[in-house]
Amino acid sequence: MKAHTIFVCTTCASKWENGKRVGESGGEKLLKRLKNDYHNWDLNQEFTIQPVECMSACNRSCVISFASPGKTTYLFGDISSDLTPVEVKGVFDCAGKYYVHPEGSLPWAERPQPLKKGILARIPAVQVPVEKENLEMELCN
Repeated sequence: MKAHTIFVCTTCASKWENGKRVGESGGEKLLKRLKNDYHNWDLNQEFTIQPVECMSACNRSCVISFASPGKTTYLFGDISSDLTPVEVKGVFDCAGKYYVHPEGSLPWAERPQPLKKGILARIPAVQVPVEKENLEMELCN
């Protein structure tokens, strides 16, 4: 199981007619661009790219997020659905920085383009309490 995920909102930049989405959304285009280069990325065994129906940042589309248990979650917006190959590499480079940092910290100065701007949220990691009995047993083994 891969512990790191890049979420991609597939509803972003949708066109709507009579209350129904029509055609390919910007988020779906972005997802395709990322998936096209995903197999050539050296960390593809560590990350899952997961489509999400809506990430509730419609006015800042397109939106992606980096998440992993025990790490800070980042939500980025204002990402073009037509990323260039260099910009796709920037997304993967930023995900790589997220991967190697134990808490997932992504200082602004270290973020590659296109993720230097457009930060929507930095959500602290959820800390899972460890039961004292289990901890003692693990330490004794």
